[in-house]
Formats: sequence, C-alpha cells, structure tokens
Amino acid sequence: MATRKTTSKSRRPKARGKSGRPPRQRHAQAHAAQHAKASRAGGGKSSRKWSHHVMETSDAMDLEHDIFKSGNAEDIAQSLKHSSTKSRRRKGTPFQSAMSMLNFYINRAGRNLPKTRRATLEQAKRKLREAFGRAP
Repeated sequence: MATRKTTSKSRRPKARGKSGRPPRQRHAQAHAAQHAKASRAGGGKSSRKWSHHVMETSDAMDLEHDIFKSGNAEDIAQSLKHSSTKSRRRKGTPFQSAMSMLNFYINRAGRNLPKTRRATLEQAKRKLREAFGRAP
C-alpha cells in the first residue's frame, strides 16, 4: 500500500489573528474560559451572552470600527459592502455576508434598540440591497 507524501506547498497556512492562534484554537480557548467562568459563578444555567461570544471569537469579517453607531444609512451600507467584498473568510456571497452582519447587529440589540436607530438600520438594509443591485 503506497502512502502519499504531502508537500509543504499543498498545505494552506493557518490564518492567525490578534492572539496569534489559529481560529479554531481561539474559539476553543474562549469557550473553555466562558465555561470555567460559568461554573465558578455557581449558576445552574450558563450565561445567555452567546452573541457576545460570537462577536469576540468570530472570524467572519473585518468591519470598520463603530460603523453601526454611524447615523447615516448610506455610510453603513457602503462600509458593509466594502468589508464583505474584500473579505476572503466568508462562506456565502458578499451580499449574504453583509446582510447577515447587519441583521445580527439588529437582532443582538433586541428591544434595547431605539426606534430611530432601528429605522436607520432598516434604511441601511435597503441601501445595501441597492448597492448590490438587488430588488428591494
């Protein structure tokens, strides 16, 4: 039975983030830390801050800092479009990636999002569809 040799060129280099660890290790490390913190607290149910965990460990896209705090829907849409088209770490199309990030932010805020901010972000959704040439 012949074995296959793999050359170093055929292996893809592992992407490393700010912590210097590959994405899976960063996720596992953060998950272990969160689990240890929950067990120390003595609560029966784990913390409900799953969205915070996703934001801290996600390797999805590099977004402009505080872009969702911008009051301009056009700026938000253009920034999301730029980030999603330049990203090499997305799984879907750039439009899907940008729209999912916007929806994730809206859903994460939940009822704490003021009506004016929600209206701005809904307007940003419409602008994003226009920017990608999609029907409203």
